[in-house]
Amino acid sequence: MRFYVIAPTKRLHSEGYFTYHSQKSLKIGSIVQISVGNKVVVGIVIKAVTKPSFPTKPIIETLVSTPLPVPLLKTADWLKEYYDSPVSAIWQTLLPRGLEKKRRPEKSVENHIVRKKKTFQLTLKQQQAVNRITQNTETTSLLHGVTGSGKTAVYIEIAQKIFREKKSIIILVPEIALTSQLVAEFKHFFTEVIVTHSQMTERERHLVWLRCLESNTPLVVIGPRSALFLPLQSIGLIVIDECHEPSYKQDQSPRYQTTRVARIVANHHKARLVLGSATPLISDYYLAQRTNQSIITISSPAQSYTKPEIAVIDYKNKSEFSQHSFLSTKLLEAIDRALHNKTQVLLFHNRRGSAPYTLCENCGWTATCNQCHIPMNLHADQYQLVCHSCGVRHTVPKVCPECQHAQIIHKGIGTKRIEAEITKLFKNVRIARFDGDNKKDDALHTQYQALYDGTIDIIIGTQIIAKGLDLPKLSVVGIIQADAGLTMPDFTSEERVFQLLSQTMGRVGRSNQMSTIIVQTYQPDHIAITTALRKDYKSFYQHSILVRRRALLPPFAFLMKLRCQYASETGAEQAAKKLYRMLQQYKVPELIITPPTPAFYEKVGGNFRWQIVIKSKSRSELKKLLPHIPPAKWQVDIDPQSLL
Repeated sequence: MRFYVIAPTKRLHSEGYFTYHSQKSLKIGSIVQISVGNKVVVGIVIKAVTKPSFPTKPIIETLVSTPLPVPLLKTADWLKEYYDSPVSAIWQTLLPRGLEKKRRPEKSVENHIVRKKKTFQLTLKQQQAVNRITQNTETTSLLHGVTGSGKTAVYIEIAQKIFREKKSIIILVPEIALTSQLVAEFKHFFTEVIVTHSQMTERERHLVWLRCLESNTPLVVIGPRSALFLPLQSIGLIVIDECHEPSYKQDQSPRYQTTRVARIVANHHKARLVLGSATPLISDYYLAQRTNQSIITISSPAQSYTKPEIAVIDYKNKSEFSQHSFLSTKLLEAIDRALHNKTQVLLFHNRRGSAPYTLCENCGWTATCNQCHIPMNLHADQYQLVCHSCGVRHTVPKVCPECQHAQIIHKGIGTKRIEAEITKLFKNVRIARFDGDNKKDDALHTQYQALYDGTIDIIIGTQIIAKGLDLPKLSVVGIIQADAGLTMPDFTSEERVFQLLSQTMGRVGRSNQMSTIIVQTYQPDHIAITTALRKDYKSFYQHSILVRRRALLPPFAFLMKLRCQYASETGAEQAAKKLYRMLQQYKVPELIITPPTPAFYEKVGGNFRWQIVIKSKSRSELKKLLPHIPPAKWQVDIDPQSLL
């Protein structure tokens, strides 16, 4: 009889590890089925132990013949310790669903493949970047390349070197939309390319996972942050493309930051880690400088190019909007020229829907969500009011519910309204909108070939269209209300606006084709906008570092966000104030505990939310508070991406 400590993958009545016995010898990392009470759950063999003093249950069966790689087991241990998360939450994150099900393998068919050149010649700067990364004695390299500098070619060149060493490669992307483009490019150089993402079925993801676990040959894996945890036996390279993107932060327990975890995975495999971005996170860039990490800069596009013509339109100057209320005359003329020349137009606005405010002109009543207490967005195509927080929908009132007057108006701009206005102004034009309202069949990654080929004339969308897309026929970029994100009360707001503008403007200026960028804004002199227009990351970085140093914000402090959620506003407020008083008793000089406040989205799904933010120069001091935070009703986020 042999005895093993097992980590269940489901949270049970008591959290932690359990001891079971088996007649067979099992390897560490084996995936098994066990019974807990009247439930049968999946578990992971963590270690072998001597016979305990208490009776044990038998392990029912081994589900997978190949055990998990040791580096993945070590990563799980690190995640549990670093983020103080339940062991079941860790394994739910690392493993696919349905492991207990038997799957019949099938041939996968790749759709939406984009034609690219099969060969490329590295520029001198690209080759220098490849040399510096491959010769770097440290694990991590930060590849700071401007948009169009050919970072993908650098990834491919390094990946080919690693592949020849019989090691696997992981390429992480922030959005599913970018997988088609990268897969097409990598498939010209590698035959063993694996794709995984959240739009795949449970069965498809399970089969991909099994293939990675059981493969005796190196693979190239492309996908979002979850691809980092595929059970590859030997990893030689991890690339995090567009590493600045917020989607690399997991918003459920364990609330991990992908770039941080990738360093751990790379260390366990003795692999190289490349962080690629035209606009690296302020904290990442500071850390790289502080630790003498290798920063490789590519400051010019890979191909010869014609500099775009850039026009900044001030919304306060009404003479610029003589033909339309929010589309400037200059932008309309640029769209008309592009259509005449049979080139593409991209219109970016970071708000979906038709109008963010519905109100009564007579009494000032505003349509707000009963569950969340935030303004509801009009979706004119369905003629419904939608809450973008909880998703609840209401019909648009014909008269004001307060004063019964019929002067109901809709104010503000969203992507659906832009689409409607463009459709009115430009007839017989092929228009595609990409935002959070797209159905699966209309998603960007399913239509990328049409975008690439230029069969779509005008592209309208939110941040999804700003990220890394190669659109060779694009000649006009219009940014509508460029300063929209600056009003958000968060320390990352300026940084996010700078990133989005830089990335969106970077869709043009990649060739010798004449191109135009038109930026419409109420704040043309704001530093996030002026530096983005100049592609001046250095100046924006220096400004941000000074602001954050004064305010003791990351990278100069670690943050912990504590948030409670109650059915009543009084309950949330009282719980937050009670915890605040308790935390103040510790009187630790390294901690700065801000008084409790309502969360930015104070009411979500019918529950009220209050939060406390704690700063410290020592992350370990923050972790010491965790045992004192009530587990019920409270969510803990160490290293939050934002404070909203």
